[in-house]
Formats: sequence, C-alpha cells, structure tokens
Amino acid sequence: MNAPVTPASFEPSVAAALLDPGLPVPHGIVSDNAPSVNRRFAVHRNNMVAGLIDALEARFAAVAKIVGKEFFVAMARAFVQERPPRSPLLAAYGDEFADFIGAFEPAHELPYLADVARIEAARTRAYHAAEASPLGVSALAQLDAKTLSGLRVDLHPSLEIVRSAYPVVTIWAMNSAAQKLEPIEVWNAEDALIVRPYLDVEVRLLPAGGAAFFHALAEGRSLGTAADAALADDAAFDLTGTLAALIGWGIASGCTSWEPNERGTS
Repeated sequence: MNAPVTPASFEPSVAAALLDPGLPVPHGIVSDNAPSVNRRFAVHRNNMVAGLIDALEARFAAVAKIVGKEFFVAMARAFVQERPPRSPLLAAYGDEFADFIGAFEPAHELPYLADVARIEAARTRAYHAAEASPLGVSALAQLDAKTLSGLRVDLHPSLEIVRSAYPVVTIWAMNSAAQKLEPIEVWNAEDALIVRPYLDVEVRLLPAGGAAFFHALAEGRSLGTAADAALADDAAFDLTGTLAALIGWGIASGCTSWEPNERGTS
C-alpha cells in the first residue's frame, strides 16, 4: 500500500484545505470538467485524512484497541486537523499524539491512555534509533569493585523511559498481545523502559527506583550517584538487581573512566 501524500508536500493553502472541509477549494485547482472540481478535491481530502488516520492507528494499535475503532477514528481525525504532519516521514507522525490525548476531553475517563500512547510512540522511535552493541557481562565483571561506583555507563541510543501513575506497562501488554487480557486487581504505578538492543523493540517493567537510576545514567552521572538518586526516589531500590538488568536487558552500550571526585563536585 502506498503511503499517503502529506500536507508538507503541498503549498500551505492546499495543505490547509485538504485537512479542513470547511475551507474552499484553493485558487488554481482546476479540472477538465469544472463542476467536478469540488467533488474531486473532496475525494483527495478524504484520502489524505483517512491515510493519516490509518498511519496513527498502525502506530498506536494498543490505544485503538482500548477505545475501539469509532472512538479512535474520531480522536485521530481531530488530531490530524489540529496537528498535521510537518515531515513527509510518516514514521515520525504522531509524536505529539500522547499529549493531545491527555488534553482530549472525551478521553478523560481513561487517564492512563496518554501514557499507553507514550509507550507506543517510544517503540517506533526505538525501532528507528541508531544501532549499538550491548555491553557484555564480562565488561563489568572485570572491574574492581572499588571503582565500580564511579563508573559512567553509556546507555543504548534507542532507550526511552515512560513513567506513569497507572499500571501502564500491564495495560499496554494486555492490549498488544504481549500478555493475556484480564482484570487488573491492583492499580499500582508502573514505569516502562523501551529499548531495541538487538532486532526487536522490547518494553520492560522497571523495578522500584529504576526510572530514576537510568535517568541519572542518561544525564552522565556515575553508577554511585545514580544509585543515590534511585534510593531518594524509592527506598526499595535494589542496586544489585538493577545492575543485572542493566547488562541482561542490553541497556548498556559502553562505559567510561572512573572519576573519583564526582560525588564532591556534582
């Protein structure tokens, strides 16, 4: 199936008219049969909007499953009209969809929906992110325990974290065929880690304090100061288990030299 032509390919007046049925056919649009101009332009308008809605539905399949086809199409149509594509690359279209959902009044009864969309948007970005070879277990095993706390770790370029006040990882998994659909008895907050260490994009449920730990590493902090940040975020943080995840999940792509004065200067 051919990808729909986006408004970025047209003059602004044509792009606006394609997305807004209330606007007239732009000046200069002609047809061999003049009376059919409006009808033919309406066909192009419908195709344009339908193509963009289809692209959103493909990218946000779990969101579409949660709300149903009719609701999703209506919500996606409102998004398309308010925030048309700025790039001909449809893979990037919808990066703002989660924020739109969060402000979309009819979706307010599903407060977790925007976070589900954030996971799905991150999955697409992870799929198209740069390649990097995950760090092997032996790389850290060979380090002296005394220097480990000062080590800085380079995270995989595809990695993103979505923090949520809702069990968003479970909700996403149940609506993407990754987990059996069943009632959620305990609605705890869940943080998602999205990464593509190898061929497939993975969505992981982060342990207590994990989000703060990996955010700190992403900011260039050492393992020791990242652990401090994680404990401040959640007293249940388990450094040993999180370090195992750092390597086992393919999150680390490299490490840099130890700087012993970091705790005193950062």
